Amino acid sequence: MITPEQRQELRASEVYWTARAMQEQGSRFYRALGDALHAADAVNRALILDTWPDACWDFYRRGLRLRAEEGEG
Repeated sequence: MITPEQRQELRASEVYWTARAMQEQGSRFYRALGDALHAADAVNRALILDTWPDACWDFYRRGLRLRAEEGEG
């Protein structure tokens, strides 16, 4: 279970890197969820993040690593 602080950080973050990590590193389900997260409007983005908070936090952290590896951090 993620903390309220982590949830707040996740909601405030740019979803590009989280979605990309899901698309590149996830199972077929998470690849599709990454596509949905990337395409979602604010309401549906919040729904995805609130429905799967632990998985989204994990992929958010992976996305931060991807961003750093590409020199975008």
